[in-house]
Amino acid sequence: MRLFYVTALALLSVGISINATADTLQMPGESPQMGQSQEMEMPVRGMHKDQVRAKFGQPKEILPPVGDPPITRWVYDGYTVYFEYSYVIQSVANR
Repeated sequence: MRLFYVTALALLSVGISINATADTLQMPGESPQMGQSQEMEMPVRGMHKDQVRAKFGQPKEILPPVGDPPITRWVYDGYTVYFEYSYVIQSVANR
């Protein structure tokens, strides 16, 4: 029985050490440090367009609504904000 516990413990520790290693995916044109400690403040889900404009200023570009429900994009330096009707549904960092 003791051999069972020793074997189980050995297999468990090997499994943990295998799972503890991971690869880092690097996108083309991206420096290894990019994304680390480069967090920028962006509008959050549920904010109204008026709140976004008041807090983040006028966007560089406002793209017309597309689809049903209408999805509008506001492009800022560094990120794009997606609205459904007048509310933020997503903010995404630009490449």
